[in-house]
Amino acid sequence: MTAWILVGGRLVLTPALAALPRPDLVVAADGGARHAAALGVPVDVWVGDFDSSGGLEVDAPREVHPTAKDETDAELAVRAARERGATQLVFLGAFGGRFDHAAALALGAVRLAREGLAVTLHSGDESGHPLLPGQALSLDLPPGTLLSVLALSDLRGLRLSGVRWPLSGADVPLGSGWTLSNEVRGGPVTAALEGGYALLTVRWGIACG
Repeated sequence: MTAWILVGGRLVLTPALAALPRPDLVVAADGGARHAAALGVPVDVWVGDFDSSGGLEVDAPREVHPTAKDETDAELAVRAARERGATQLVFLGAFGGRFDHAAALALGAVRLAREGLAVTLHSGDESGHPLLPGQALSLDLPPGTLLSVLALSDLRGLRLSGVRWPLSGADVPLGSGWTLSNEVRGGPVTAALEGGYALLTVRWGIACG
């Protein structure tokens, strides 16, 4: 089951966003519910402490949590999605906004992927895809698309093909800029790791409309 999780970052209506598979379930995390209208989807459940959704009206059942809590609204939304059987999570509105929330979401995406879920981060103009050891990632991207591999730990044996600067068995230190700002050459981009954790990010085309 695929769940869209609406979070509070930016959302740009692009062809890449329109091409996403439609969800079986939509969970809004607090102010992320404002994206539902632009996406043309109903919200199945709305969770959070509701400190960032003032004046927002959404016809959906609420799960209200206290402001003093140990989880972010996005984590509460993940819990709600998993309780309803979701195994594929697409976070929409994932980039932009507060840096601490965006960084936690990126790291949390890797943790969820380690737990066996399929996870994508998307804001329409940018997407993120966890890269784990022993799990090859393949993306069909237009030539000229900008992509980066963010080393979230020391990486061992990084392989990257279909790009201007391919890699074969590269060891990349945590936080290195070496694997930023690559460019798609054509055909599918494939990436794989022997060790470590990374996030492959994609910068998509001009917004439509």
